[in-house]
Amino acid sequence: MANKLFLLDGMALVYRAHFALIRSPIYTSKGFNSSALYGFTNTLVDLLSKQSPSHIAVVFDTKAATERHKIFPEYKAQRDAMPEDLSIALPEVKRIIKAFNIPVIERDGFEADDVIGTLAKKAVEDDPKCEVFMVTPDKDFAQLVEKGIYMFKPAKGGNEPEILDVDKIKEQWDIETPDQVIDILGLWGDASDNIPGVPGIGDKTAKKLVGRFGGIKELLENTDQLKGKQKENVENFSEQALLSRRLATIVVDAPVELDWSSLKVGERDHDALAGLLVEFEFNTLGKRL
Repeated sequence: MANKLFLLDGMALVYRAHFALIRSPIYTSKGFNSSALYGFTNTLVDLLSKQSPSHIAVVFDTKAATERHKIFPEYKAQRDAMPEDLSIALPEVKRIIKAFNIPVIERDGFEADDVIGTLAKKAVEDDPKCEVFMVTPDKDFAQLVEKGIYMFKPAKGGNEPEILDVDKIKEQWDIETPDQVIDILGLWGDASDNIPGVPGIGDKTAKKLVGRFGGIKELLENTDQLKGKQKENVENFSEQALLSRRLATIVVDAPVELDWSSLKVGERDHDALAGLLVEFEFNTLGKRL
């Protein structure tokens, strides 16, 4: 049976769970906001029960600066501080993951995206028959999709999860190859990461330009084919476009080793898990498990 590896973008999933319940948060009888913990655990239980992974890991960012911060100090600078309730919940999320006997992977100097990208590429190199699912709501991961590597967007609002392969990425982004997502983000920018892009170019224009020229490098070599304000902006902000492309590129050679044995789905710690579900008053989840 082929290996089926699930790599979870921990921070993105925790944020998603917290803000999904922001209008009606869940509190325990002791006043602990368990929204993020509940949503994340639900996602985890769904994955384990419905997708039957053979291998799994949860990857988190660390607070250490990355290469992106060094080349562009404003990278992610506009983001609000993590909400206090979420900050308090994060260690509890890691306790839940530990009780499921799932490894947590973190690397200072690299984002979770980089670690997941590196492990995904190493997995399909090491085992061409394996399937890797990058579990995240983050659009940037589309650039990594290839044969054997998929984006897995968890279910929300009662819908089924969305699994995106190469053809779906090409269709969604209107591109020839998934790595052109990097060029689109380089031109369009990314407000959530404070990647500037080129002024005046939104997602539709970025897709048209990449479709027409192939990528940022080719576009910059052919600005004589552009007109008016667009020509002016692309030429004036050419360095910013190249910087933005670099910021949007997920690293696939982060210093992390692929160890199949440590990622193998194992027996959960039933006592620890039961204790946590009682502690956080997750009665429905307790019955599911």
